[in-house]
Amino acid sequence: MKIKSLYVSSLERCNGSLVVCVGLMQLLKTKYRKVAFFRPIIEDGTQKDNDIMTIKNHFTLNIAYTDTHVFTLSEVENRISMNKTHELYEQILMQIRKLEEQYDFILIEGIGKYLLSSTIDFDINLTIAKNISAPFISVLNANEKSVTQIIESIAIESKTIEHEGCLHFATFVNRVGSQNMEACKNHFIDSQLDYELFFLPEKKELGQPTMEEIKRALNAKYLFGEKKYLQKTVKHNKIIAMRVEHFIDFIEEKDLIITPYDRSDIIMALLSLYHSKLYPNVSGIVLTGGARMDKNIENLLNSFESLALPILSTTDDTYTTSIKVEAIKAKITVRSQNKLAMIFGMFATFVDASKIEAKLLEKSDDIVTPLMFEFNIFKRARDDKSMIVLPESFDERILKAAEITMHGNIANITLLGDELELKNRSSLLGIDISQATIINPLTSELVDTFTTEFYKLRKHKGMCMEEAKEMMIHNDTYFATMMVYMGYADGMVSGAVHTTANTVRPALQIIKTKASSSVVSSLFFMCFDSKVLVYADCAINQDPTAQELATIAIDSADSAKNFGITPKIAMLSYSTGTSGSGEDVEKIKKATQFVREKRPDLEIEGPIQYDAAIDKTIAKQKLPNSNVAGEATIFIFPDLNTGNNTYKAVRDASGAIAIGPILQGLNKPINDLSRGCIVEDIVNTIAITSIQASGN
Repeated sequence: MKIKSLYVSSLERCNGSLVVCVGLMQLLKTKYRKVAFFRPIIEDGTQKDNDIMTIKNHFTLNIAYTDTHVFTLSEVENRISMNKTHELYEQILMQIRKLEEQYDFILIEGIGKYLLSSTIDFDINLTIAKNISAPFISVLNANEKSVTQIIESIAIESKTIEHEGCLHFATFVNRVGSQNMEACKNHFIDSQLDYELFFLPEKKELGQPTMEEIKRALNAKYLFGEKKYLQKTVKHNKIIAMRVEHFIDFIEEKDLIITPYDRSDIIMALLSLYHSKLYPNVSGIVLTGGARMDKNIENLLNSFESLALPILSTTDDTYTTSIKVEAIKAKITVRSQNKLAMIFGMFATFVDASKIEAKLLEKSDDIVTPLMFEFNIFKRARDDKSMIVLPESFDERILKAAEITMHGNIANITLLGDELELKNRSSLLGIDISQATIINPLTSELVDTFTTEFYKLRKHKGMCMEEAKEMMIHNDTYFATMMVYMGYADGMVSGAVHTTANTVRPALQIIKTKASSSVVSSLFFMCFDSKVLVYADCAINQDPTAQELATIAIDSADSAKNFGITPKIAMLSYSTGTSGSGEDVEKIKKATQFVREKRPDLEIEGPIQYDAAIDKTIAKQKLPNSNVAGEATIFIFPDLNTGNNTYKAVRDASGAIAIGPILQGLNKPINDLSRGCIVEDIVNTIAITSIQASGN
């Protein structure tokens, strides 16, 4: 029987059931086209449920909020007290059946039993799961438990699920201390369990509140600082009332400083620490007492063009504020991108997805969604983590992408720049780059080696040793490219700030093209709702010759195949088949013939118009006997003008995600970014570069 739903629940507080749901949803979205998230019971009907909104928005689920739940907690308790439990389960089952008709799979999260009143003396989640025939996933909290206690909890939970007559699908033991992880795993290594068992480590960062959560809990006023820095997490809370020279020694990284509004000396001292490279960077300040601060201090703070230090104000006194802050329970929300990346990385490391997939007995299909494609490239990148160098570390987007990449275990990262400056800047931005390797070209011992090698490569072009050294020291892109050439990095990603020429020129001079490629070209992975297509060349070659077009087509086909896309090449033109003539059409005909002669294994059609290449109905009219028409996966554009404009027009009109440009034809992977790229674009490009480097 094919499983169409899973029910996730726990008895304990702070167990991490949302963590497990996030990890499972990431996996499910790669296997099923339409997935729903459902909570039979939510805690409160006056505001939208956090877990539902986090899953719904992060994974862009196409489901109305009203369809994601049935009852509030008070409604459930009322029905049970009136002995209307049958009505309760019937309405939940009706909603489940309705969702089953619309979706391929349903991930269900139960309500924490700790929230239920004493009038409900049974595990309502197990009862619901049994009544809707959903396999059960239990989540246990191992925080501050010994190995013996963890093992006993697993056994008790398993017996409880079996006793209730539910299908026990898996147990996730969350928040396992590092000192207990191996002992727990070893205890069950030879056990023949009927369910899957996974251990997830304790991640303290997931339990740290953000400045935004603190602002909301205190009903505080936002005074100063850029609002994006409200996503900074807080590790410690510190009440500061002593003299400046005394409190500095007590400051720690990620502190929240609570101080009265009239302590201008403390505010000024914290601003000084904020700009210093010698002291830790706090996450934010809460001013208590509610009165207005000194006008001169206000003017000073307003004069900062960019302030990465959020400053809040509350009307409560310092003691009350401290008590309230201590009581805040951190949440994972759709804005917690760093925490979500950490969850994905944790799942990739500690959860064997193949075991879950095998248990689901799902049937594969040809549909590939953008999330499926991204998940697959992340998985492949994680399988053989490459070292990717990012020369533009002065850009905030690059630093954020590096953090997500490292937390997600997607690739190892090298950043170029001054280590003290980079760590200080990232700390100010609330970005963790502690896992990155940092190299400063100005002081690196690699400069002499790189200079000598670069001189050897370019001396026939008239370059002298002094020029070579100047390039290595003062041009980060050349230094990074030489790192790839010499094997200190597996690939490079650049272009968020630099032009395409600044990225490609060093690659051509140092890395050079493959023997099989006469030209460096680019492609975009165009991720539509249910398929991924390849567009080339949309970024490099202005007016390629027939021979160059053939090379671009062949390289694109090999790239597509490497990323799981069956290559069917459409050589685009303004005419289809024999319907047109002219110099441009002849070029496409020659290019098509070159491909057929060099690679008879590839399916190719050309010349062909875009509509005939992508639309099966039109294809039947224009090229009824073609194996490519209407089913093309690779679109080769005749020139840069056509390709660049088309990919942007299609992207903007359809809402497709364009990943690229990805460079091909080089001996080692160097990839370019659009200067308008966002963090997600950079992360995707790093993952693709890692795959290109490993060749897996």
